[in-house]
This record gives sequence, structure tokens and C-alpha cells, in this order.
Amino acid sequence: MTTPDGRSPGAPRTASARWVLHLDMDAFFASVEQLTRPTLADRPVLVGGAGPRGVVAGASYQARVFGARSAMPMGQARRRCPHATVLPPRFALYKAISDQVMGVLAEFSPVLEPVSVDEAFIEPPVLAGADPAAVDEFGTRLRAAVRERTGLPASVGAGSGKQIAKIASELAKPDGLRVIAHAEQETVLAALPVRSLWGIGPVSGEALRKIGIETIGQLAAMDGREVAGVLGTAMGTELHRLARGIDDRPVAPRGAAKQISAETTFDTDLTAMTAVHDAVASICVAVHRRLVADGRAARTVTVKARTGDFTTHTRSETTPFPSRDLATLTAVARRLADTAVGEGGVRLLGVSVSGFGDEPPLALFEAVPSEQGWRAATSSDTVEPPGPDAPLPGPAGSERGTAGAVAAEPGAPGGTATIAGHAVVTTVPAAADEPALPAVTDEPAPPTATDEPAPPTVGPGPTRPDRVPDPDRPWAAGDDVHHPEHGHGWVQGAGHGRVTVRFETALTGPGRTRTLDASDPVLTRADPLSSWQAPA
Repeated sequence: MTTPDGRSPGAPRTASARWVLHLDMDAFFASVEQLTRPTLADRPVLVGGAGPRGVVAGASYQARVFGARSAMPMGQARRRCPHATVLPPRFALYKAISDQVMGVLAEFSPVLEPVSVDEAFIEPPVLAGADPAAVDEFGTRLRAAVRERTGLPASVGAGSGKQIAKIASELAKPDGLRVIAHAEQETVLAALPVRSLWGIGPVSGEALRKIGIETIGQLAAMDGREVAGVLGTAMGTELHRLARGIDDRPVAPRGAAKQISAETTFDTDLTAMTAVHDAVASICVAVHRRLVADGRAARTVTVKARTGDFTTHTRSETTPFPSRDLATLTAVARRLADTAVGEGGVRLLGVSVSGFGDEPPLALFEAVPSEQGWRAATSSDTVEPPGPDAPLPGPAGSERGTAGAVAAEPGAPGGTATIAGHAVVTTVPAAADEPALPAVTDEPAPPTATDEPAPPTVGPGPTRPDRVPDPDRPWAAGDDVHHPEHGHGWVQGAGHGRVTVRFETALTGPGRTRTLDASDPVLTRADPLSSWQAPA
């Protein structure tokens, strides 16, 4: 028996008066691509660099079915899902849509705590003391408002604190709502894997597994002193509280950080530089997501490497201009890792960025070969000797980057083009009821008149001019373009003086392809935002 607000009889009201909601956009990067390039709806999509050292920044649910996921080497993801469409990320578009999502959340709650570009917490005062049915109705309205404003699905979870709300949103995915009443949270938590708790990464998870702790319920049942002995006093105490459903952390706006970082401790020391490079690339994805979420660009990249004897080496490089380009960050970090890693295996790697400023209109790195990167304006090298506490495991924060090292695998065969140093698939798999997309040929495809389906409803947002300056570089798969007759489109392939473009946006619905002369002056580069909303 419970009270109307979900409390057990006799439970203190202060424990149930609080409702925290966590909103998480579903497969955000890939979902944006599927929305703005409607031909890709319901098809496997991978977002990221498709070169031999590319990393997946986002994977659609259709690609995840085959085992592809974010932070995986692109070659490995393409081997698992060879029919996926691989697209370069369009972070300016993701940030613009993220701003709209955060704007909706701000309309529902005066206090908003963004976690990343695609997720945030709110604690609406109107829900204080509400019953689960009222919270469910509130969450339904919130999800509908986000879809109306952006055209995208979002999952929402609600619970008594940030931890349980985050878990609830994971249980709601994809495109769902889960409200965990206070009376049921102990039961819900008990059955979940211990890795579901924030702060438990591969290292601490393995430490718990070795003593037979695999579920949150088992962790909650442990004596607090025993948990502290395994995970350390500070980390163990906090995680033990979370496992028991105690989470009084406030929902509060985040201040501007002076540094953004992520690091990973490995179960087995890395000895091969290929493994080090792959691990650095994965960590850079985590750093980059936060950089984009904050809408910032950084000049200084720092790499930290801790060897098997617990000696820590750091290398820093400061570039001429701020950037938030993932290829830039990864190339610089890998170069720094080459000199930061000394003799012996590497037990920990970290990447941080600082020196924030405004990014130039054109990414400087596009004009520089990616393996060379920028020339350093300043650099530093420090070596920290092992401290007296070196053998102890690191704090929970050391596991919030991408876990473990990964080995690159060859990419799947197929037609490719080059974008910023990465090979990108130039064709899109055809649906069962649609002919295959035309290959790039020396002759243009004849125009085809078709009836366009009714456009989906996509909410308002800041409009941008569709046409943008045309840099002096060849067309590449994934480029946004504009044609005065056909409108906005995206490049599917180019070669032999021809370019194949599919003209479609979120507003038009699925479109047709046209093969044009690559040097046609009326075909211009376009603002990616115009694929989401009408141009000014």
C-alpha cells in the first residue's frame, strides 16, 4: 500500500516531495541526420570519421542492432554493419538543435542542468509533492514539446534524484517515458547491473565483480566500510548511498569550466602505439561532446599518460586559433601521445582542452593535412614522480571517459570519398521499394518529376541564410549544397567531374537525386541548418 504520491506509509514526506526529470535525446547525432536527410529514415546510419582511425560519434538504432555503437572504431562498426551509411558530423547543426531542446526545458523548469549536448536534468517546482500520475502527464507534455520544436524523439525519466532519473530515462529508451515512483525505486535498482550506477566504470566494476557484486541490490546490501575498502572512502561512500537510492545532489546550472577533460584507466597496460592512438581517439570523442555541448572552442590540448611504474607524463600544445573540430583534437592529441608515452606500458591516458575562445569562421585544420595538424605556438612537458599513494586505484572521475583501448579494424569495402582526411561512404543503401541510388557517371541523370510527400511538422528555430561562401575544395560526400532550381540537398558522391546530390530536407520529406556537373557555378555550398528549417 502506498500514499497518493507513491510513498510507503510512514515514510518521511521530504523523501518523496522531490521529482527530478532527465531528458535524453535518442541517438541524437544519427537521429538529426535521419530527420534532415529523410531518405535515411529507418536505415542504419553511422556518424563520424570513416578513415582507418575514425571513431563513431553517433549510431542510429538501426545500426546498433548489428552491434555498432558510439566511441567504437569506425572500421569495426562498418564490419558489423557494412550496409550503414557513414556521414561526417555536422556539429553546428547539432548545437543549434540542442539549443532548441534546452530552450524547451527552460520553459518547463526555471532550473536546468545540461549534462551534454543531448541531455539535461530539471527539477520543476510545480511537481514538488506530486503523485506519479501527475509526473507522467508532465513528462508526456515535455516530450511532445521537444518533438514539436525539433522534430526529434526524446526519452524522459523521472525519480527522486538525478541517479534514479537517469536510470529511468535509460529504461524508457527509445522514445519513451518512465516514472519510477519512490515506493518502487528500491525494487527497480536492485535488479540492475552495478555498472548502471554513475561513477562505476570498467575498473571499479571489475573490482566489485571479483568479490561477487554484480547488481545494485548486492552493492546496497554491503556494509559501507566494506565498500570503502574496495572502492576507496570517498568514492565508496557516495556509490553506496546511490545504490540505496539516496541522492540529494541538487539540480543546478553548471558554471563555465576552465578545462574539459576525460581519462581512462586500463585493466591491462597498453604496450602498442596503435592501441594508444585508438584509446586517445576514443577519449577525444568524450571530450569533444562536452566541448560541443558547452558551445566552446579550445586552443590548448593536453595529454596525460601514466606508465606502469605510476610515473605521469604530460604534454601540451597550444594552437594559433581555438577549434572544436574533432579531427583537430584527435590529431593533436595523438601527436602529443607519441612523445608522452615513454618506456613500459601505459596504465592511464587522459586528454584535456583549455584556453577557450571563439572558433574562426572556417576551421583552420581543414587547410592543414590532418596527420600534421597545427604547429604549436607553445608546448610543455612535465613528468610527475610516483607519489606515496600511487598504487591506490584512481577516483571515479578517472573512468568517465571511454573505457578501455580498442584496436582499429579495416573499414568495410565500398565506394568512398574523402572529407577532412577521412574516407566516407558515397552511396546510400536503397530501400526495398526504391531503386538503388545512381552511381556517379560521366553523364548526368535525367531529371525526374515526382510528387513529394507531405512535409513533417518541424518547429521554429533561428533561421539562417541557405547559401554560404564556397571554399576552394572539391565536393565530398555529406556536403550540404544549394541549387536554385532543386533547393537544398546533400552530396552522395562525386568523381570524374560529376557530383550526385539528393535534394531533400526535414521539411520536404524524401527527395530525388540529380547528377550534375561538379563545376556548375549555380551549385553552391549551403548552411547545414537549412536542412532542418526553411532558409531566410
